Amino acid sequence: MAFSLCASSEGLHSSTYANVPPVPKSFRKATKKDNVHVAPRRRMITCHLMPRHMEGSVVGGRKELEEPGKKLDFVRTLLIDNYDSYTYNIYQELSVVNGLPPVVIRNDDWTWRDIWRQLYKENAFDNIVISPGPGSPTCASDIGICLKLLLDCGDIPILGVCLGHQALGYVHGAQIIHASEPVHGRLSEIEHNGCRLFHEIPSGRNSGFKVVRYHSLVIDAESLPKEIIPIAWTSSTDTRSFMMKLPNGSSRPVNYSGDIEKNKVLMGIMHSTRPHYGVQFHPESIATCHGSQLFKNFRNITEDFWLRSRSSAIHASENSYVGFLVILSERKIFLACMQVPSTNLSFRVSRIPDLVKSKDNELLVKQASRCKKNVNHVGSAKKLRLRWKKCGHLVSEVGGAKNIFRQLFGDHGAENTFWLDSSSIEKLHNQEEPGQLFSKRGRFSFMGGPGGSLWKQLTYKLFDKRLSHEMELHARGLLSIENAHGSTETIYLQEGFLDHLNKELLLYRCEEKDFKGLPFDFYGGYVGYIGYNLKVECGMSSNRHKSNTPDACLFFADNFIVIDDWSGDIYILSVHEENTTITPWLENTEQKLLKLKVSTPSTLKEQTLQTSSSRTCKEGFTPEKSREQYKKDVEKCLQYIKDGESYELCLTNQLRRKVEKVDSLGLYLHLREKNPAPYAAWLKFSNESLCICCSSPERFLRLDRNGMLEAKPIKGTISRGKTREEDEELKSRLQYSEKDQAENLMIVDLLRNDLGRVCEPGSVHVPKLMDVESYATVHTMVSTIRGKKRSNLSAVDCVKAAFPGGSMTGAPKLRSMELLDSIENSARGIYSGCIGYFSYNQTFDLNIVIRTVVIHKEEASIGAGGAIVALSNPEDEYEEMILKTRAPSNAVMEFQ
Repeated sequence: MAFSLCASSEGLHSSTYANVPPVPKSFRKATKKDNVHVAPRRRMITCHLMPRHMEGSVVGGRKELEEPGKKLDFVRTLLIDNYDSYTYNIYQELSVVNGLPPVVIRNDDWTWRDIWRQLYKENAFDNIVISPGPGSPTCASDIGICLKLLLDCGDIPILGVCLGHQALGYVHGAQIIHASEPVHGRLSEIEHNGCRLFHEIPSGRNSGFKVVRYHSLVIDAESLPKEIIPIAWTSSTDTRSFMMKLPNGSSRPVNYSGDIEKNKVLMGIMHSTRPHYGVQFHPESIATCHGSQLFKNFRNITEDFWLRSRSSAIHASENSYVGFLVILSERKIFLACMQVPSTNLSFRVSRIPDLVKSKDNELLVKQASRCKKNVNHVGSAKKLRLRWKKCGHLVSEVGGAKNIFRQLFGDHGAENTFWLDSSSIEKLHNQEEPGQLFSKRGRFSFMGGPGGSLWKQLTYKLFDKRLSHEMELHARGLLSIENAHGSTETIYLQEGFLDHLNKELLLYRCEEKDFKGLPFDFYGGYVGYIGYNLKVECGMSSNRHKSNTPDACLFFADNFIVIDDWSGDIYILSVHEENTTITPWLENTEQKLLKLKVSTPSTLKEQTLQTSSSRTCKEGFTPEKSREQYKKDVEKCLQYIKDGESYELCLTNQLRRKVEKVDSLGLYLHLREKNPAPYAAWLKFSNESLCICCSSPERFLRLDRNGMLEAKPIKGTISRGKTREEDEELKSRLQYSEKDQAENLMIVDLLRNDLGRVCEPGSVHVPKLMDVESYATVHTMVSTIRGKKRSNLSAVDCVKAAFPGGSMTGAPKLRSMELLDSIENSARGIYSGCIGYFSYNQTFDLNIVIRTVVIHKEEASIGAGGAIVALSNPEDEYEEMILKTRAPSNAVMEFQ
């Protein structure tokens, strides 16, 4: 089913370009030109491509039909991802606006021949959107195929965002220069000329059209060629934060006024004869006003363009849309499968072979077929059954969670035990049940240890690809599995640990009736941590540093206790395989709890802190990088940001201290008392001489039984005050800090992107933006992002889409992690990873590992850092990093 083609671009709808008002003279006053410097490792385009001699050379011109067709039922978009961390926010917007999810490819996934075939032979797409991204359009590796598209696809509607906008100007001869200052996560008001891209969008100061900007480079307005028309620009040179404080103490989203500045920044362009548009700002950002309307306008432009170019008879078929999903690279098949919409356009493998011409591609089709079934992994299924008992209102009567853990799991140094500990003590009134109190942040705590027949420990260590003998193994890493009987099996994993974990979880089957009535989502499964270096299994190409600790350690928990901090109830749970002998652990544990009730006084004496006269104990923690070196690293980050390589870089440092024999459980109990946190955790892996004492206030990601994903990133931290008045003043300072709001907004948009990769179109939302939460030593700025998981994806798929947490990397995530690996001296290890559970019923809850003491082989380490943005001050960044170590380091110093 072929599209009809028009002869040239002269047949574009004339109203698109009519009545364009003149550009303000002040707008033509360009700032001082500056050359863009990019990393020498990347190949440069050294001259500007001038298109005028290329006009008329458009591939496959489209012939205009005499009779226009009806409006399109949906619009098919090819979304080019320039390795950005906001692309899937555009994906979510277009999925709703277009009535069909776009197809996402990286800018180096397809050759020009591949794209030409899909655009002009298969007629698979109606328009193209070019995403933002790090770097510059002057660098070939940053922009990929996009320049060729903009040059040779003059008869297809194209919208470029940020980097895509710059590419549109650059490919037609405009100069790319440094902006007068980098602007990331900050807002500007926009004026426009009223062209169709801005239909029904207000213009000018105080009009309500405020947009979010993430860029360090701009198009030099003075260098625009005649065929590129400016259509939007900033109302002034001022930028503002998302929220501002009013004189009466209230707050609202910023809306400002003042004298119009002369040097305005170009924010939008269009081609004079082609349906090509660009916007420098980010219409997909959560804080941009009228962003959805802009995407709707681009759809309308696309429809009107094609109504003059083809009949309704050539409307999309399933064949023409599904064909492109067989991407010409095996590593892209999974993403293509993930992008299949939950509509009648299902992934039908039987139709794909019509598009396959080689044996290699036939193999890819088989891989795609398996990808379709990724949730229903073929293997030896294990039917698990759950038994449980509830002991109502018993927690306070047995001395609280602390005493329960010490008495039931604290013997022999609490070897091979876990405690996911909601130790935050803040209580609020429950509006749904007047008179009842509940914790605002944490509710359930999970604790357990070995003893059950299904218990096992997984220990995974990535290979160092720099070592030749490990490269020869052709495997990602080594997995050790210790079972309940103490025997150990060693496996070389070729696909990686997360894929192995996914397959394990997909083998389990459960009976929903077994956990009916339980108010929590963990019914047994894996508990432990995933280290930061597993980023290589989530899109990162390599690790520069090897971790001293295992890259992942998890227990399979089959016997455990759950404490409800709202009600004081205790739940005892035991998991077993169907048709196996049931152990009496459930009944025995209940009896132990009841004996605790009899033998334990209601008020426990606080544990006496250890004392030591050894010289080691008097020494504090030593930072891996000194104050001066850390400040120099901040300067490096600021230069990368200025050059457009990143919007935000989360720089970290490690503090270390030798420790002699220490009661690690006692240390954790002291830490949880001094710095209670909703996502705290205790983990001890005895065979690895590894203990983790975590007091994290930050949730990485949670998936509940209803398929709802939730992330709660923290960005923005300030110390508590000594008096109530000082404390409120510091809290307010954080709330209205332009820098902290910019940090938070960038990570919110990043997490929306990560959830957008795996959530139903239109379901990602932000119920809380830049909320301030208070803890024992600091105030923090926290946002909440939620979305509905797509039904064809597993729990591990969701983690892989978002790991590592964006609050620990910066944005764009992949480029930022590359830069951070080059700046930081050592592996982050467990720090910056996550701790939590993966339940056998496909739920999980994971924290971000911060405010944590890791004790490994008689060394205690604490990781800390902060987000570096264009507004950062090196001295302030160092002080913030030290502030975040205060609670865990003081706990160690006080305890030992």
